[in-house]
Amino acid sequence: QNAQRYFKQYAKPKKSRDRLEEFISHNLDEIRYLESIQVALDKASNIEEIEEIIDELEEQGFARAKSRSKGRAAASKPRRFMSTDGLCIWVGKNNRQNETLTLKTSRKTDLWLHAQGYAGAHVILELPPSVTSIDDVPVSSLEEAAILAGYYSRGKDAEKVPVDYTFRSQVKKPRGARPGMVIYDNYWTVFVNPSDPRLQGLLQTASD
Repeated sequence: QNAQRYFKQYAKPKKSRDRLEEFISHNLDEIRYLESIQVALDKASNIEEIEEIIDELEEQGFARAKSRSKGRAAASKPRRFMSTDGLCIWVGKNNRQNETLTLKTSRKTDLWLHAQGYAGAHVILELPPSVTSIDDVPVSSLEEAAILAGYYSRGKDAEKVPVDYTFRSQVKKPRGARPGMVIYDNYWTVFVNPSDPRLQGLLQTASD
């Protein structure tokens, strides 16, 4: 009887602690998601891109749905850059676009990049068929894609940002996760300065 009483005294706070940890984890996920919205708004270049973000917020229950004109233009496309090696680098403009770019548009053999620990854009470095291992990836293109991943993230003002990269095949979306929220395995990390002088050259190659 004493053992049962002690067990009940132990089980009640343990259950409360487990629920609290679950609650904290959920809130941290929500904070990361809203930070990604802030990054998308900071980088939005026209009203159509802002409208897309508002649509997402309404869909996710963070904003009250309002009637807006139905004659809206087609959804925007990811930003496209060219590396010095002539490889395409794609950068998502918002969470919906990040998800489409990563999970639907890109090939599993392409390289996926994201600033580690920061909300930010998904970046895809298109790789030619000749690239069959990470050692075959052109270093200059990898670094340039990483610079863009750092620049289009909340870490853009930092002097050094860790950027994770892996093959697209290693990236997955957890069931029930918010748009653009993914997990990944078997990755490498490179440190870049988002203000690297190469950034200006990359921005000059940008197209939508």
